[in-house]
Amino acid sequence: MSISRRVFLASLFLTSSLSIRQAHATTPLRVGDQKGGARALLTAATLIDQAPVSLQWSLFAGAPMLIQALTAGAIDVGVIGDAPLVFAQAGGSPLKAVAAIQTDGTMTAIVVNRNSPVRTICDLKGRSVATLKSQTGHYLALAALREAGLRDDDVHFVFIPPTAAKMALQNGSVDAWATWGPYIAEAKINDGAREIINGGHLMSGLSYVVATIDAIRTRREDIVIYNRLLRDSHQWMLNHTEEYAAAWSQETGLSLPVAREVVKTMRATILPIDQDTIRKQQIVSDFMTETKMIPNQLTATAVFDPSVIF
Repeated sequence: MSISRRVFLASLFLTSSLSIRQAHATTPLRVGDQKGGARALLTAATLIDQAPVSLQWSLFAGAPMLIQALTAGAIDVGVIGDAPLVFAQAGGSPLKAVAAIQTDGTMTAIVVNRNSPVRTICDLKGRSVATLKSQTGHYLALAALREAGLRDDDVHFVFIPPTAAKMALQNGSVDAWATWGPYIAEAKINDGAREIINGGHLMSGLSYVVATIDAIRTRREDIVIYNRLLRDSHQWMLNHTEEYAAAWSQETGLSLPVAREVVKTMRATILPIDQDTIRKQQIVSDFMTETKMIPNQLTATAVFDPSVIF
């Protein structure tokens, strides 16, 4: 091949590579979020407008809906809990976990009405619990039942979305509600619900930044940037709890007391995927197999991509 031909091809490759990078720079990274989630935090930390990548946000009521959007290719990245990650893997969703979010696990809890006779998990025997199937609330309820020496079927699970579960608890259609974050805080502060147990000692406290396999292949640098933004915003939150609660309240339209309750459980560290993270996720996966939340045994390693370093 002549030198001029080689120069032409090299120039063509360079131009093509630049064009791809420029296209990605102007094409937003499509981020799935939940109420009071990443967008609220990045906004409060004043990082959202400084991001070197454009972010396009879509709001979902819960992890199942976010997973559906990832599976359909409607979004590129999002955050889901450890149980939803197992659920997504069992369903064959084309996604991988690319960062870990470590909390103390208290964000997930079971609440009952203020006048309910239920005081402990044992009191739930023969009663109904609203939650989302194979998600964090379902996981917590099963773990709590087993810790109390009860069987998985000692309660009747009612699998309904959070908005319907909130109403069902208020009108007495269900006896308890196993859910997370803003829903727990709002039920306790606004409706007077009582928390009977949380995931502090029963759950890993892990959530994950997940991305579609296609996005990891084509938007890796942007995903790395997004992970760094989350890491830095959570670090900011540790020293600005009250400031973040005020910003969270404004972002979500929920009261400041609710915001303060939520923020207490949101303190987290964003970490790259390592072997200890995978080990903890395998424990979650095995529990979900044992309790028949998923049909088959899974290998947790297969749903992680530790190569996304930030």
